[in-house]
Amino acid sequence: MKPIKASELDKKFDNGEDVLEYFDTTKLTRPNEVMKRINVDFPLWMLKGLDKKAKHLGVNRQSILKIWVAEKLGDGNSAI
Repeated sequence: MKPIKASELDKKFDNGEDVLEYFDTTKLTRPNEVMKRINVDFPLWMLKGLDKKAKHLGVNRQSILKIWVAEKLGDGNSAI
């Protein structure tokens, strides 16, 4: 991490330069991204359908479930 004045950093950022080297990224966190593992039981026919849809979209089962739950909760950040 290099020291820099705020005005210099602003100028570099405004010019589209990469300023990441001026920040300590070792302790970055994402708000609302704390994970909690859960177990959910699904009938076999649902798992087959999930796997088929996930394969079609090129993602895994967990990803398709996260996408669909986020859509239903109104997250709005879903790409699919």
